[in-house]
Amino acid sequence: MEKLVEQAAGVIIESRMTVALTGAGISVESGIPDFRSAGGLWSKYDPAEYATISAFRANPKKVWKMLWEMGEVVGQARPNKAHLAMGELESIGLLHCIITQNVDNLHQAGGSRNVIEYHGNSSTLSCLWCGKRYRVEEKRDENPPRCECQNVLKPDVIFFGEAIPEDAMRRSFEFASSAQALLVVGTSAVVSPVNTIPSIAKRSGAKIIEINRERTHLTDSLTDIFFQGSAGEIMPQIVEAAKRKRGKPLP
Repeated sequence: MEKLVEQAAGVIIESRMTVALTGAGISVESGIPDFRSAGGLWSKYDPAEYATISAFRANPKKVWKMLWEMGEVVGQARPNKAHLAMGELESIGLLHCIITQNVDNLHQAGGSRNVIEYHGNSSTLSCLWCGKRYRVEEKRDENPPRCECQNVLKPDVIFFGEAIPEDAMRRSFEFASSAQALLVVGTSAVVSPVNTIPSIAKRSGAKIIEINRERTHLTDSLTDIFFQGSAGEIMPQIVEAAKRKRGKPLP
């Protein structure tokens, strides 16, 4: 493990553009189950019934049964050591962008500033009818939350059947094409179109550093350095090794 940590830190130090791609796995240690896991939302709620934009438009009150449960879990979560390590890596100029599939705002809470949210963010709500936007905290006591126009509000997350925000796609592809190092953390990268990010980066010459609890389709095809284990344990080690290599004193 120590040798791999030193190798990964060396790749990051030498990289002029380092990007991270993260998924549900990085937030599991913060208490948010992967939607597709045994304890995840999709084991309780059929996504075809509760997670499509057409389902929301047809019966928003029904969909809010699932959304309220998701909001309770996400609202109690706090950034873990992996989120904090990435925030520190950005603060010392060694991580330039995070592309995340998560909607939990934990990267920002962990100190990261340049975050591309592929699937939106659950901390704000919007009205599909009049366009007014609210912070979740403003509507904490309403179930379901309603706009001043009395329509039910939708969280600013991407439902199945909605397009990925154009700006998020454009910027993520630009960063992937410029990356010299790509950290893949807590994701198997199988969901389209974000699953193209690792191959775009690889074709552009980036080194791929993967941290996942299980091997993925990337491990034997694109990954250069693979860590099998907890991102919360591994990411801080990589950051400390990178700081040492730069000659920075440890705190």
